[in-house]
Amino acid sequence: MTEPGTNPAPYWELTFDADGDVDGPERDRLLAQAGASGVRDLIVLAHGWNNDRTGATRLYRHFLAPVPDLAPGARVGYVGVIWPSMRFCDEPIPDFPRSTAAASTPGPALDKDTRHALLETFPGRATVVDRLVRMLDERPREQGAEEEFGRLVRLLVEVVPPGPQAHFAADTVAEGVPESGPRMFTRPAAEVCAEFAAALAGLEAPGGAAAFALPDPWEGAKELLRQAAYYAMKRRAGTVGERGLGPVAGRLAQAVPELRIHLVGHSFGGRLVSFALRGLPARVRAVKSVTLLQGAFSHYAFAARLPGDPRTGGVLQGQEHRVDGPVVCCHSSHDTALGTFYPLASRLSGDDRSVLGVDIGALLGPRWGALGHDGVQGVPGTRACTLADALRGPLPASGCVNVDASAVIRNGGPPAGAHSDIVHPELARLVLAAGRVR
Repeated sequence: MTEPGTNPAPYWELTFDADGDVDGPERDRLLAQAGASGVRDLIVLAHGWNNDRTGATRLYRHFLAPVPDLAPGARVGYVGVIWPSMRFCDEPIPDFPRSTAAASTPGPALDKDTRHALLETFPGRATVVDRLVRMLDERPREQGAEEEFGRLVRLLVEVVPPGPQAHFAADTVAEGVPESGPRMFTRPAAEVCAEFAAALAGLEAPGGAAAFALPDPWEGAKELLRQAAYYAMKRRAGTVGERGLGPVAGRLAQAVPELRIHLVGHSFGGRLVSFALRGLPARVRAVKSVTLLQGAFSHYAFAARLPGDPRTGGVLQGQEHRVDGPVVCCHSSHDTALGTFYPLASRLSGDDRSVLGVDIGALLGPRWGALGHDGVQGVPGTRACTLADALRGPLPASGCVNVDASAVIRNGGPPAGAHSDIVHPELARLVLAAGRVR
């Protein structure tokens, strides 16, 4: 088997900035070499929450290591997508080193590595980041302190107003108009932080039930910052996919007509590769499969209509038809990031119901779910199976397929749970099965 410390070859990287602009020399190298290399199947991977190129390439090395032995007769090439995302360093990744600073920092204060990641991810916002860090450390009690914290959070992530670019951050569109930015930014910050604090208490209490007590908003303030940063990453993933990766895939299809492209994305990387379908030139049929590993966006993203709301559909409605093969969506019940905090952040919209002392999953309901928690919803004909069944195969040749991977994607601590537990040979086999790579 290929050693985890080296990438299977041939391997290329594509680096994109926050606006979706690709590194020109990297793109040109891929276009020039893909055909000459004799590659028939090109696996394109996009990371999700990540802080640097080293972390991304390490993920790709480990994930891809089993592929040469799993498909020894195939002519496979690999592309690692690098884009400016970030991960809070208190979120452990199974089998990967954890930051010493993150492990030793108590309470909601930001460790130095996360602070550095915020500075790298939001250039020009050093003053704002420093004030947020100081407030999390000091927990000021004067009137209006939580609202000032909320104002700084909004300033950091630059919430996109309604307009042509709003769909990059949207999950749904109502009569062709993308949804507005998260309403958690318009509600009183103290209320929003209190709801996040209650959710955290529910995760930590025995049986997942929070004690009935009025939570301290500062216990949830870090979670507000986390979710706001992830809103910015969500918007970025859509931008990079549609404006960056989609057009590059189109140029690849033109340069190497026989190439079969397989898009694979983890977390927000799943959103990125899905939005790449929107950016494909017309009539391009080179994408032969899409595999979403714990996709961190709405389970209704591909739906033509939301149940009970005929005016509203998913922002990616119909895009599964741009794939000349299946869209395979892995989900896991052990993914706390998507099972609890994704729907909670999505629902915080001015509703006067409280999560205090109430089962969060029952309260939030199905509207706010993520693909990586329960799979594609609202798309007629979607098939469902376990990972074991999917690997026995064959997978459907087209359409959406939900694969319950809870038996494998199961390790990880709070607050993210098993969200990043994707380095398993079974999942590499699933990518090959989805693309019929032999």
